[in-house]
Amino acid sequence: MTSSSADVLKISILGSESIHVGFHLLPYIFETITTTLPSSTYVLITDTNLSALYLNDLKAAFEEASAKLSTGTKARFLVYEVAPGEGAKSRQVKEGIEDWMLDQKCTRDTVVLAFGGGVIGDLTGFVAATFMRGVKFVQIPTTLLAMVDSSVGGKTAIDTHHGKNLIGAFWQPNYIFVDLAFLTTLPPREVSNGMAEVVKTAAIWKDDDFALLESRSAEISLAASTRPSTSTTAGRFASDRSHAQSLLLQVVSGSIYVKAHIVTIDERETGLRNLVNFGHTIGHAIEAVLTPAMLHGECVSVGIILEAEVARQLGVLSQVAVGRLTRCLQAYGLPISLSDRRITSLPASSQLSVDRLLDIMRIDKKNSGPAKKIVLLSRIGKTYEEKASVVADPVIRKVLCEAATVIAGTPSKSPITMATPGSKSISNRALVLAALGKGTCRVRNLLHSDDTAVMMNALVELKGAVFSWEDGGDTIVVEGGGGTLSAPAKGKELYLGNAGTASRFLTTVCAMVSGAASVEKSTIITGNARMKQRPIGPLVDALVANGAQVKYVENVGCLPLQIDTDGFRGGHIKLAASVSSQYVSSILLCAPYAAEQVTLELTGGQVISQPYIDMTTAMMAEFGITVQRQKDAVGKLLDLYVIPKGQYINPENYSVESDASSATYPLAIAAITGTTCTISNIGSSSLQGDARFAKEVLEPMGCTVEQTATSTKVTGPPVGQLRALGNVDMEPMTDAFLTASVLAAVASLPALPERQVEGLPANASRIYGIANQRVKECNRIKAMRDQLAKFGVETDEFEDGIIVFGKPEASLHRGASVHCYDDHRVAMAFSVLACVIDKTIIEEKRCVEKTWPNFWDDLQNKIGIAVDGVELDTHNQASTSGKTTSPADQSQRDHPIFLIGMRGAGKTYIGRMAADILGGEFTDADDTFAEVTRSSVSDYVAAHGWEAFRKIETEILGRYIQEKKGSHVIALGGGVVETPVARQLLAAHVAKGGSVVHVTRELEEIDGYLASIGNTATRPNWNESFADVFKRREPWYAECSSHEFFNVLEAIGSQSAEEHHQAMRAECERFFKFITEQATNRPRLGSDNPTSFLSLTFPDLHPALPYISELTEGADAVELRVDLLSATGVAPTSPILPPASYVAKQLSSLRLATNLPIVFSVRSKDQGGMAPSDKPEAYEAMVRLGLRSACEYVDLEVAWPTNVLEGITKSKRESHIIASWHDWTGEMAWDGPEVKAKHALCAKYGDVTKIVGTAKTIFDNSKLSYFVSDVLAQPDAKPLLAINMGAAGQLSRVLNPILTPITHAALPSRAAPGQLTAREVNSARSLIGLLPKKQFYLFGSPIAHSVSPTLHNTGFTTLGLPHVYGLHESAQVDQGVLDVIRSSEFGGASVTIPLKLDIIPHLDSVSEDVRIIGAVNTIVPQPNGKLHGENTDWQAIYIAAKKNLTVNASTTDALIIGAGGTCRAAIHASYKLGVKTIYLFNRTRENAEKVKESFPAEYNIVIVDSLDTKLPSEINVVISTVPGDSLTTSSNTEEGGIYLNSEVILGAKNGVAIDLAYKPYETALIKSASGKEGWKNVPGVEILVLQGLEQFRLWTGKKAPEGKVRKAVMEKYFGA
Repeated sequence: MTSSSADVLKISILGSESIHVGFHLLPYIFETITTTLPSSTYVLITDTNLSALYLNDLKAAFEEASAKLSTGTKARFLVYEVAPGEGAKSRQVKEGIEDWMLDQKCTRDTVVLAFGGGVIGDLTGFVAATFMRGVKFVQIPTTLLAMVDSSVGGKTAIDTHHGKNLIGAFWQPNYIFVDLAFLTTLPPREVSNGMAEVVKTAAIWKDDDFALLESRSAEISLAASTRPSTSTTAGRFASDRSHAQSLLLQVVSGSIYVKAHIVTIDERETGLRNLVNFGHTIGHAIEAVLTPAMLHGECVSVGIILEAEVARQLGVLSQVAVGRLTRCLQAYGLPISLSDRRITSLPASSQLSVDRLLDIMRIDKKNSGPAKKIVLLSRIGKTYEEKASVVADPVIRKVLCEAATVIAGTPSKSPITMATPGSKSISNRALVLAALGKGTCRVRNLLHSDDTAVMMNALVELKGAVFSWEDGGDTIVVEGGGGTLSAPAKGKELYLGNAGTASRFLTTVCAMVSGAASVEKSTIITGNARMKQRPIGPLVDALVANGAQVKYVENVGCLPLQIDTDGFRGGHIKLAASVSSQYVSSILLCAPYAAEQVTLELTGGQVISQPYIDMTTAMMAEFGITVQRQKDAVGKLLDLYVIPKGQYINPENYSVESDASSATYPLAIAAITGTTCTISNIGSSSLQGDARFAKEVLEPMGCTVEQTATSTKVTGPPVGQLRALGNVDMEPMTDAFLTASVLAAVASLPALPERQVEGLPANASRIYGIANQRVKECNRIKAMRDQLAKFGVETDEFEDGIIVFGKPEASLHRGASVHCYDDHRVAMAFSVLACVIDKTIIEEKRCVEKTWPNFWDDLQNKIGIAVDGVELDTHNQASTSGKTTSPADQSQRDHPIFLIGMRGAGKTYIGRMAADILGGEFTDADDTFAEVTRSSVSDYVAAHGWEAFRKIETEILGRYIQEKKGSHVIALGGGVVETPVARQLLAAHVAKGGSVVHVTRELEEIDGYLASIGNTATRPNWNESFADVFKRREPWYAECSSHEFFNVLEAIGSQSAEEHHQAMRAECERFFKFITEQATNRPRLGSDNPTSFLSLTFPDLHPALPYISELTEGADAVELRVDLLSATGVAPTSPILPPASYVAKQLSSLRLATNLPIVFSVRSKDQGGMAPSDKPEAYEAMVRLGLRSACEYVDLEVAWPTNVLEGITKSKRESHIIASWHDWTGEMAWDGPEVKAKHALCAKYGDVTKIVGTAKTIFDNSKLSYFVSDVLAQPDAKPLLAINMGAAGQLSRVLNPILTPITHAALPSRAAPGQLTAREVNSARSLIGLLPKKQFYLFGSPIAHSVSPTLHNTGFTTLGLPHVYGLHESAQVDQGVLDVIRSSEFGGASVTIPLKLDIIPHLDSVSEDVRIIGAVNTIVPQPNGKLHGENTDWQAIYIAAKKNLTVNASTTDALIIGAGGTCRAAIHASYKLGVKTIYLFNRTRENAEKVKESFPAEYNIVIVDSLDTKLPSEINVVISTVPGDSLTTSSNTEEGGIYLNSEVILGAKNGVAIDLAYKPYETALIKSASGKEGWKNVPGVEILVLQGLEQFRLWTGKKAPEGKVRKAVMEKYFGA
């Protein structure tokens, strides 16, 4: 329709043309509204973000439209703004709008306008539905998702804490105005979010729109994201609308039309309307876990692919359709896999278990009872049923699981007749030929896989062809470009993933790109990490020798390549063809378009895979170019080819032959199971070398083979009757060697006599001619050996082959889990073996999608071998049909940790300690280099040069990245980053979630250290200065690493060298357990566990470090205010950031002084700090330092630009973000829209939200409390730190339970006005009833002289806690004890003899430690009123031993003296330490035997009869549990006591001796250890203190003030 205001497309819904679509519609919108919906009042509801962008334009358009009206009265235009985000869809916000409208005297003629996305539309619609029992309502959606989905259909709703959209109404809008110009102001991610719904709708209903979406994605995306340069209103009228805008209008309006049509038929969602939920059953389950980090459309996109796979598995949808869906969604930047990095980088992704997703799907509204319903496609544009279909859980589970298990058995479909997917080799050649050819070619049976998708996308980027689809996608129509190609736009690389064939073919294709047809004069082709290792040197050498300009962008001999235009001259070309036949085919395919006729001469010895070269020349003939292979005088074929100049002429139709390599798998299944299989379209006339597999491999193994020109039939011998292959040349069919290898594994009968190999047993299969398989998707020879070994199969290898020694099938190991290296051939080959070896797991089932995407479905549906899904331990990525990601990609926690950094930074010191802590091994890559080369680095460099050294160094790195040893710590050479490929490998490892730690220290210290050692026998000199080397490497270290560990090798504060080493070890444990997600070191946040952090304000921390324990008393964390640090030691007076190296050392030094979690804060000037507010790059770099340093919390100010916020949150890894907003003006109202908007922003980016206001009066704290209540009432609310600054705001600090910032009297200044100390906060909480006084007790007898009251009361008093600890002496659990523990004032109790066992029946629960030890020494009341029993004795022993032990506990043994009750805690502590053997001595052996029998066998307790006799192994831990006077060092037995021969018992070089006797302070054991060099001693009173400190933590949730407590206890102890 055309009006004076705009040209719009109108769409009918429920009998009214109320949906209007166009561009720049604001004048048209208000002209239409004011003329057709006359009213006295128009109320526009929007959010604060949109208001800032559009409010002036909206008011102007309304005023202009109103001015044209002839009525005398002027309508009001009122605006109500809400905070952005899902939180606005609440009862409170709705109530606020309604009250405001009533206050504004709105009446029933009011027209309500919703201007915003889905949240605004849902909320506003519900307001309109209920205000005055219903008023007129207009939708003006501003997001694509709202335009095509939520605004259409009349659904309105708000959320409650029970769930989303649970309260609402159907209320149809009078108009829906879809202005596509709004899309150009959206972030690209929001546009993609909406495109998921557009693609979905086309997929279920409009195949013509889907074809547009997939073939014109670049133009459609451009129109949605770019404002036309011609006019600010271009597109408003059809006459000035661009072609791209017209395309966008067509696909969006088409999507709206479908939903409008369905809504018209089924308004209340009783059946048909369910169709629009395609992708939503699984997508909603994913969204429930990942929201709000992942958007609705992104989750639905993944759901679309998974639900399409469900349909494919059920046999109702073809793989062609799945592939088209995948490529279309990818074209719009949408995730199509749960292994997408955008998902795997989220902490919540760990919750995406299959069971969790199925459980969420269980409550989907489409379901009927327990049966789950999914919308199934039957083809693009058509659903299987006109409703959602019932799908069984096992079907869904199989799709969701990332691994598969093949159920061993006989194929139920035998005799089988089937065809395999189109040949990958032929498909790729056909695509190149048709693209270069003239005319249109319809290609049938094309393989729809990752590889062919890569090839098509690249040819499109080169403008070499136009691709479209016919026959529902079964036929691809190629409009050839006749050989005219253009280089991609600047900055656009051709990314080829791991597609080896595409990379080889396209290298020559890019060389023939026309410079005249291109703006850019070169093309860059690149790939993934593995592709950057695969060789391409011989092809590049041949092209360069022919005059082409090809440059290696990174590593010589591999991608990426920069290829200049007009580089293919032709003439006589020499090519080394002994590595890959694809080099030959690459030149052959492009040769007709060379400037001169090409004569191709193959050099370098035997040509590899000749059949593939023959395939290429045969296909070229079908496209009109005949290649002449030359012969010698006697007619022998030469490796010399003459290719005439010319142009390919596309045949009208071309059918791709099925893949012969893929055909080997069903044929091999017939062979191994003794059944019959016929492949219907591959026979002796095949172009493919692998077609010979049946005759040349299976027949000699005992199979019956019948092969015609076009079919192959195989019948296997009885199970277990396969013969070994003996000697077999598989050079013509190298890819099939994997299939042959798994058959050879169970081929236990002797090979045919003529095939047996001298020197090998008759059951050996020696496969040769397969050297090229070492440089495929993985080193396939090594892969087969490693994985066959899991089945107990012996193998060997030689230069170009593998030897497999067959075994009877029954003797192979069951339950093997096969790692597939992201290699389709590995996965499918082992599925053959799995048919007879039960419980085999194929870990990366998705990698088959490279050549046979529906392999697992065909295995079950066409062959009759059942397949089940398996969820691996790394369950959190249910991969999908997109780019396959192996478990190695999905979770790097089972891969090595790499250390990089300059020589002398301390990589070995840190690495050994980290490996020891993680219970793994440490490797120095230099040692590996020496093993591989049998030469030191220095000698090798001297003999071969740096380049040769770097090449081997990088190869070693590549092997380490592949291995699965999560506790393996590997220190790499300082110069490993000098190699581009190594940098890329490390960066890729990090991108997938792996850990690469840059170990560094002060540069002057490194330089001094290196100067002191000079050149060494193992490391050569650089021949350049240290400063120059570091300057070059520094950015590379940052680029390649995920974390940074700043090494402080000198003692800090008053630490001794030993204390410094202990602190370093403690920090190493925190750091490496943190980055491997074994321990977060963060306190539990919740209203029932108030927490705080101390804000440090020192410009230099070092003077304060000796007192840090005292400063942090009562704190749960410590905030490092980076902006207040100064390298001069003087507090900054103007905005400036200190040097990063200074900050790194300050942070690391602080780590050595406290084990509290750190809040890393960079406060900008505008937010109340001293960091510049106008330097976002500097701010981001400094915050990233906190993340890289593995800080537990990192503060992120939401005032910074979006790109800064998103960049930081995407790289946060294990750290938690505290997203903060500070209002220093006092203008922010806690009940206003601004604070809600800021909180929504904080919730978007933070794990914890922090809002700080300024209180002008005490009542501002009340408003804050209401705000907090509203926030916490929202579902999935994040922890909120909300406080007011200033004296009037101090009450808010007392009330706030989440990480309250606190100060200390000894600090130079308070970080913010109104900060209180921990003692002040606790005292105030006590006074207002938030922290009621509790009574704590010691139960037992005798206890009169106990120091426990001193210990705990000192802690309570120091922290300002109101509690009191007293004594309750009793020799039995009598009524008095029971009355105490049941009292409402009871806070907890210590329990000593004789009540440690007797108290247990009176408790509600006990810990697992208590169950093993059999004694309780601590009673802890739970929040629910229940009483829980713990034992801190063993924890004290464990802490004491671990702190003082200088060797790895797993390599040590322990001796426990005594078999009384306390010995059990000592035994348990030793086991928890990880000691190998626990020796137990007791004077009465019978009692020791009883103790041993009561513990599990894995404790490995060995009873010994003497402390005077050398034990079977060296002891490093000795724990005495007998009374203090029971041991003696005198051998005179008449004196009594147990003789302790310290020379025998304490004979190790180092160790720790612990005596649990309370008195005397210096027992015989302690005295003996004191005199032994290398031994530490821990007296009984220290154990009492340690167990008391643990009790204090259990009772209060706080760390006790250890220094003051220990001092008070010792004064009491020695004064008693």
